This record gives sequence, C-alpha cells and structure tokens, in this order.
Amino acid sequence: MGKRLKKWIVKTLLFFGVLSVLLTFPLKYINPIVWSWQLQRDWFPPEKYHSYPQANWVNLDNISPYMQLAVMASEDQRFPIHHGIDFASTQQAVADMIAGERFRGASTLTQQTVKNLFLWSGKDIVRKAIEAYLSLLVELEWGKKRILEIYLNIVEFGPGIYGVQAASQHFYGIHASQLSQPQAARLAAVLPNPYQFNVAKPTPYLWQRVDWIETQMNQLGLGYLKEMD
Repeated sequence: MGKRLKKWIVKTLLFFGVLSVLLTFPLKYINPIVWSWQLQRDWFPPEKYHSYPQANWVNLDNISPYMQLAVMASEDQRFPIHHGIDFASTQQAVADMIAGERFRGASTLTQQTVKNLFLWSGKDIVRKAIEAYLSLLVELEWGKKRILEIYLNIVEFGPGIYGVQAASQHFYGIHASQLSQPQAARLAAVLPNPYQFNVAKPTPYLWQRVDWIETQMNQLGLGYLKEMD
C-alpha cells in the first residue's frame, strides 16, 4: 500500500471520527428538533402518512416507567447491560446475508435511535456498519437514560406520529407520564411496523403481541429500569 493511500485513509478516518463526534456529542445536552427518519418521511411520504403537529419534548422522568419498560421488553431486553450492539445477533444477521438470506434486524434500542437520528432507510451493510460505530459512540457519550429519552421522543408510533407524547395524546388523550402498563404495551407493540399495525385498531395478532410484551414486562419488573443508573 502506497504512502499516499495510507495518508488518505488516515485523513479520511480522522475526518469521519471528528465529524461523528461533532454530530453526536451536542445531543447529550440539546434536544434534536429534526431527524433523518422524519425528513425522509416528509420528503418521500409513504401511503397513509400524515404530517401531525410535533408534540413537546418530554424528559425521561416525565415518561411513564411502564412505557420505558415496554420498549425494552418489546425491542431490546438487554438494553441496560449491553454497550450499544448485540454482537451475537448482529453476527448471525451478517452471516445470513452472506449466505444469501434476507438481512434480518438485530438492532438494539441504541442502534434504532442512531438510525432514526442520522441515517437513511434500508438494510445495506454500509449503513449497518456506520450505525454500529455511531451506536458505540453515543453509548460512551450519552449514557443509557439519554439514549432512551431520545428514542422515545423521536420514534414513530403511527404514520406521522413521532414520540411518545404525541402518541399518548393522539391515541389516549393523556400525557406520556400517565400511561398505564396495558397502554404502554399497546404502543410498544406497533413499533416493528406502525404502518401495518394500529394502536387504535389492534388485530388479533397485535393483541397477542401486547400480551407477550406485558408478560415480559412483568418478568423484568420496573426495578429493571434501575440497571440504567
């Protein structure tokens, strides 16, 4: 490898490293006002999409602990104890892709937060590699509680319904702090695909998923949230 190529690689990596810190570190203290996933939806709206007014940001302390636990039970039960990536699941997903199978998800809540904030849609390996790097970075910078707070404020619970406060008001007419365990489980149950599943019109399959999430929540217990400390 030539000296010029080595210098170019070093400079590129250094530039990417500095840029990634400049993008991510301020969000430890500053709430995002817009994010990549929302922009993609606004610019290229899918079927059923509506542009609802954005709800006010809600600090984690003002989000029902049942909602916090519900997304862990549903999406990432190892969230308080991993470092941003579930390496075993990711390794299997990559192996499946190399073998010609569909690239499965294996995303932690941290990875989903990074994807929604900064990245494009799709499941290509380049995006997954950047997602993995940024996930490790924000785990170091933000900590678990801030990651969960951002996730719950930007995730899409229905077409154009971003964040738990907007979802709580839209579907239940209450503040995010007032969500009960069954209500939180229903919101979490649609997160794999809020365009296919509707909180207001649960299908038999969605009810089964709600029951499963509540069972997992009961097994984990609200005390599991203390693992984020």
